[in-house]
Amino acid sequence: MSGLFDSTPPPPLAEALRPKTIEEVIGQTHLLAAGKPLNLAFASGKPHSMILWGPPGVGKTTLARLSAKAFDREFIAISAVLAGVKEIREAIEQAQQSMAQYGKQTILFVDEIHRFNKSQQDALLPHVESGLFTFIGATTENPSFEVNSALLSRAQVYVLKSLNAAELKQLFVRAQAFVMPEIAFEESAIDTLINNADGDARRLLNVVEQIRNAASNPSNPVKVIDQLFIENALTVQARRFDKGGDQFYDQISALHKSVRGSNPDAALYWLCRMLDGGVDPRYLSRRIIRMAWEDIGLADPRAMQLANDAAQTYERLGSPEGELALGQAVVYLAVASKSNASYKAFNAARAYVAKDQSQPVPNHLRNAPTKLMKELGHGKEYRYAHDEAHGYAAGETYLPDGMVEPHWYEPVPRGLETQIGEKMAFLRNLDLEAKKK
Repeated sequence: MSGLFDSTPPPPLAEALRPKTIEEVIGQTHLLAAGKPLNLAFASGKPHSMILWGPPGVGKTTLARLSAKAFDREFIAISAVLAGVKEIREAIEQAQQSMAQYGKQTILFVDEIHRFNKSQQDALLPHVESGLFTFIGATTENPSFEVNSALLSRAQVYVLKSLNAAELKQLFVRAQAFVMPEIAFEESAIDTLINNADGDARRLLNVVEQIRNAASNPSNPVKVIDQLFIENALTVQARRFDKGGDQFYDQISALHKSVRGSNPDAALYWLCRMLDGGVDPRYLSRRIIRMAWEDIGLADPRAMQLANDAAQTYERLGSPEGELALGQAVVYLAVASKSNASYKAFNAARAYVAKDQSQPVPNHLRNAPTKLMKELGHGKEYRYAHDEAHGYAAGETYLPDGMVEPHWYEPVPRGLETQIGEKMAFLRNLDLEAKKK
């Protein structure tokens, strides 16, 4: 009877199947295959500080643990979510004891390193410098923004990738053989599991464990798992999306570049990915208006109107009906004629003004609402364009005195800007003719 009380629950499947050697790792071949960076580092036996950057469930903790084994070092792991200066001090003391007693260096693994503030990250620096321990950090956030430059400069950054479908299937086969070899899976069921995992090995293994428990019910054991069984067992999982984080801005960038690249299918894909991930549609509507201004401009002024209409439609209808308007706007922007001429002109003018001194307004352009202002010459010799041929005062200047025409706005030969360009060429020719007189 005592055995019943002495027994401990088995570890989660993700922990039980954690690779014990580099050869058992699934995925990350761009780092672990023969001749690749981490493979060479492990083979050398010489540890170096590193930051493992990648999405959840791709093996960051596993690689850190295997590093300690490969380099024959003590291993200390702390989580930046739960740890503070106290835990950092304890880890340092433990590393010092290991060095003093056994002459053995330590690998200090800090999971979610981006959660540490500047002072906590700085506390690691002297001991990384002294060689007391080799630092390995894991993060889902871009270390360029989240890790202190001093610590970042002392660590090699390795980018880990989500597992692809073939790698997830390989992991599934291993998991099935480990926990339920007697149960068969239809291919459609496996495909559903892999799709649900969304590149995350831990998510896949957690679901496999959930399926095993459901299928092993003594009152209703299951011998064959089909797609319906999987769908009934699964809870709805949002696609991996980090609001405000690196993936957020990567997907916004992908949406914008798909519109700019005139690919409506890709634009719709990224829009729906972001909506599926929980992005505020109002934020997306603002970005869509920005795209209309930046990448279509006067080549098709209707794009701006449609983008604004879509934003107003969403405000009126909300989700999900209002999202259709955003989708229509994205498609229109993708297929519209493209021009960044206005955008470039605005940026050039703004940069010029920021550097230039405050130039006075020429007299002929000044307002003259009083007698004194008229006596001072305000508005004198101003030519009213509507009274001139073609409604244009040929040869007139509208910039500060002495400023050369910068020609910031140069229409592109696409869409409406083709006609705008033709008109501007015509007016410039009138200017040239006026100067000859």
